[in-house]
Amino acid sequence: MKVKFNRAAFQEALNLVTSIIPARTPKEILRCLRITAERDAVRLCATDLEVGINYRVTQVDVEAEGDFVVPADKIASIIRESIDEVVVMEAAEATVHIKGADSHFTIYGHDPGQFPHVPGFEGDADLEITLGKLQESIEYSLFSAARESTRYALNGVLWEVNGKKLILVATDGRRLAKVVASLQSAGGSLPDGRVIVPAKTMGLLDRIGGDESALVAIRFVDNQIVLACEQVVISSNLVEGNFPKYEDIIPKDYDKKLSLKTDAALSAVRRAALLANEDSKGIRISLNEGTMVFSSRAPETGDAQIDMAIDYKGAPIEVGFNPQFLIDVLRVIKSDIFELQLGEPDRPGMIKSGKDFLYIVMPVNL
Repeated sequence: MKVKFNRAAFQEALNLVTSIIPARTPKEILRCLRITAERDAVRLCATDLEVGINYRVTQVDVEAEGDFVVPADKIASIIRESIDEVVVMEAAEATVHIKGADSHFTIYGHDPGQFPHVPGFEGDADLEITLGKLQESIEYSLFSAARESTRYALNGVLWEVNGKKLILVATDGRRLAKVVASLQSAGGSLPDGRVIVPAKTMGLLDRIGGDESALVAIRFVDNQIVLACEQVVISSNLVEGNFPKYEDIIPKDYDKKLSLKTDAALSAVRRAALLANEDSKGIRISLNEGTMVFSSRAPETGDAQIDMAIDYKGAPIEVGFNPQFLIDVLRVIKSDIFELQLGEPDRPGMIKSGKDFLYIVMPVNL
């Protein structure tokens, strides 16, 4: 095998593909990358046995086809540190040579026959959505998913389809985000009407580069989701388990509603949180006619109070929140204005942005 690579394009592919390589694994082959030179492209494959990536690099000149497996960290480091615009890669048996204008690296590889199968995209798509819409929806939902939870279903994002709408829901038990995105096509159906996609896979999808208008084709095969966008195919096991009945916890009867400027509210929460600590647990939001106050108190540090003029004429209310949960959502909202809805002090707060995004956050006792 002999291939000439555009180094920048090769590195971009490596950045995505090597991101799923496990740092520790008893199976040495999983710390490797499979590189297959075809007639007019080179395919990079990686997997941790739960998520797999096929990345087709076309900015190459293939002089001789071939297939080899090399340690991912070694080849990624070599390409990252290279100063050449073009690098040459040659392989014979289990030895790989990487050459630049003034460099020559030799890496010992592994048997490609031992590398696990990484699915490609075969057949018709069940769903299609633009890359921009999918990634925006991921940003609006993924931050609410649990990172380490004994309730395994919470470590992923729920997908539901209603007509030509894709609904994504994520929760860690203390907050919940729901976003609705328009599909380009919905010819197929989801297994059991809903699936749970792992948070790791969702984060990987958010890192795909390319034109926002590019189509992402999605298939559900057995207990896997397979997504293809231009040169990238990502496959992933689905999460097994029961996702909470999220519709049951979305408030329908709140009478305290107000519109707030996103940037102003984010600044106020951040400043109020400066003097909050583990003991005080959060910040207090107080509503009175025409005024909203963000405050915190830490016995050993002091008090913080930020006042905001608002258009509010309802009954006074005080409620405590974890400030980080408010910061997380206000950072992803792209509109200048959002709606805050409150009920009683012991009930969750609800944030809405447009007709397609809502966020529920549980209160804390102060």
